[in-house]
Amino acid sequence: MGTIEFFKESIKNLRTVGTLTRSSKSLCKAMIKHVDFKTANVIVELGAGDGVITKHILKKMKKDAKLLSFEVNAEFCKQLRAINDPRLVVVEDSAEYLERYMKENNWSEIDAVISAIPFVALPDELGLMIIGECKRFLKKGGLFIQVHYSLLAKKLYQKVFGNVDVNFAPLNIPPAFVLVSEKR
Repeated sequence: MGTIEFFKESIKNLRTVGTLTRSSKSLCKAMIKHVDFKTANVIVELGAGDGVITKHILKKMKKDAKLLSFEVNAEFCKQLRAINDPRLVVVEDSAEYLERYMKENNWSEIDAVISAIPFVALPDELGLMIIGECKRFLKKGGLFIQVHYSLLAKKLYQKVFGNVDVNFAPLNIPPAFVLVSEKR
């Protein structure tokens, strides 16, 4: 999907897409640099969009690891399926149903969650529930990594995890924050 097509899809669905531009290569790298890909077996991606971050994750993953990518936008799901990587499981559903898909795939824990869900556009209760479900399935020491364009939602991660490390990614339009929380 090109930049113009992404922009058009974003305009139609801004509430669920959360941005008008694709993540830059710099932001993608800032999102995944926290993950230990040598040991990660199951990674969950929330709000996968058209797969720009997904492709960076897949390049770093082990051959036997799995990536469970949630996306609610049907057009973006078509783009994700076109990646055609056997390690990628595309879920055209809300991340609130994480437990269902963990059970379907016989996975008990997640090594890392990489999220671009626009939590500021969701009701607080739904955001807390999704983040709480991710924490429940994260292994001890597992990371929840979230991109935001402001720090308004930082309190959500602080409330659920009790810790948030803030990283600034200036080489993106707009500049972004990468928030990292660890399950302790």
